[in-house]
Amino acid sequence: MSRRRRSGGRRARAVARAAAQEMRRSPFLTSKLAPYEVLSTEGLEIIEHNAETILERVGVDITDEPAVQTFREAGADVDGQRVRFPRGMCRQIVTATAPSMFTQVARNPEKSVVIGGNHLVLAPAYGSPFVRDLDKGRRYATIEDFRNFVKLVYMTPYLHHSGGTLCEPVDVAIPKRHLDMVYSHFRFSDKPLMGSVTAPHRAADSVEMAALVFGEDFLEENTVIMGLCNANSPLTWDKAMLGSAREYASRNQAAIITPFILAGAMAPVTVAGVAAQTLAEALVALSYTQLVRPGAPVIFGSFASSLSMQSGAPTFGTPEPSLTLFVLAQLGRRLGIPFRSGGNLTASKVPDAQAAYESAATFQPTLLAGINFVLHSAGWLEGGLTMGYEKFILDSDQCGMAEALLSGVDLSENGQALESVIETGPGQHHLGTAHTLANFETAFYRSFTADNNSYEQWSEEGSLRSVERANSLWKKSLADYEPPAIDESVDEALQEYVVRKKQTYPDFEA
Repeated sequence: MSRRRRSGGRRARAVARAAAQEMRRSPFLTSKLAPYEVLSTEGLEIIEHNAETILERVGVDITDEPAVQTFREAGADVDGQRVRFPRGMCRQIVTATAPSMFTQVARNPEKSVVIGGNHLVLAPAYGSPFVRDLDKGRRYATIEDFRNFVKLVYMTPYLHHSGGTLCEPVDVAIPKRHLDMVYSHFRFSDKPLMGSVTAPHRAADSVEMAALVFGEDFLEENTVIMGLCNANSPLTWDKAMLGSAREYASRNQAAIITPFILAGAMAPVTVAGVAAQTLAEALVALSYTQLVRPGAPVIFGSFASSLSMQSGAPTFGTPEPSLTLFVLAQLGRRLGIPFRSGGNLTASKVPDAQAAYESAATFQPTLLAGINFVLHSAGWLEGGLTMGYEKFILDSDQCGMAEALLSGVDLSENGQALESVIETGPGQHHLGTAHTLANFETAFYRSFTADNNSYEQWSEEGSLRSVERANSLWKKSLADYEPPAIDESVDEALQEYVVRKKQTYPDFEA
């Protein structure tokens, strides 16, 4: 009897290990949990009605003349830069042609991601001018830091997307740095990526570089690069963002349309007020992408944070932004397109207890709300001003846990474990049962940053804090890094493009 149990346990463990490896190879997550919803249909209709009222009565200021002309031709009321929209116009344009789901093809096709439906794609933090690590502290980011983070993202199985501006390399001239960043993504990783959006011509450069990698004809039928386009809240879209959205959409590439709102400063202080304004702002740019190219992939995004009424500083991990996130995720599903929000966000300057609880308080709602694309999943510090090396590692661990949570409850025969309960009986432990032996390697998520040993063992091993353990882990990851293969002719074409374009751009913007 015992031999059969051991043999069965070995076979079961082999199957479980194979299944776990297959799960880790998944290039994105698929949630088996029903999205958590905080509003009834009636409540959502109220917010949608209010958003339409804002668009009809107030409108938005648009400083991009081609976009103004496009909306005029589509039936909007144009008064200089102020554009007002007939009730339902923008929504009808979006729902008519915007895809509910799309695939972003990676340089390595096995790492392509599906965005939309019940799928979740995790990407690193974005846009920080500073970096921080335990050795050197806080400092301005360099192109070396940027490449380090591309490599770190490439090395972790828990982030599915290379992201975009992982940090701002301030040692490269502003008019030229987008070229080095996009090249670094393509050269040092083979995961999907985001391009530049700081000016329309930089967005165009990003798409051109993608065409060098994938081929112009391939871009006509496939999405290979995305751009993040933020509204200038309240109720303003500028030529940099709409111009960049136009460059991506016109080439069948994806734009992430994201109002960036600090409640109490850029929108009302209430959840319903922020949600209505966010939806109104987003509908304008979402519909614009479809007017530029019907069927172009697009993502409805939200970044909404609360504001300290005492200091004016952004705050994170508070309940109100989580409620806003839940509401907007529901509105995105009603709109029928992918939704982006969330992350591991904190106002803390270092990866301390504040960073941990604020990040957890923003990441848990992210997982439960049914979000499809998550920027700022790893590395965010100081309200987004700093990209942290140790914070990146600690957040990546949390991203790994997300996979286990979203897998839901296993109700297979093995998951029910009824026979094990019957065989073990009262008063006996399960440590040596066949079921435990078959599942112990994969039963629970194993944190690679937490220390669960005894006090004595922890003390003997140096009494390391989590940030010190993370410091060793990111250094080891970079030491172990080996670049993915790339076709030499493609790499040469990319480098030639970067050199040629840099010669045409000044070192300083006028």
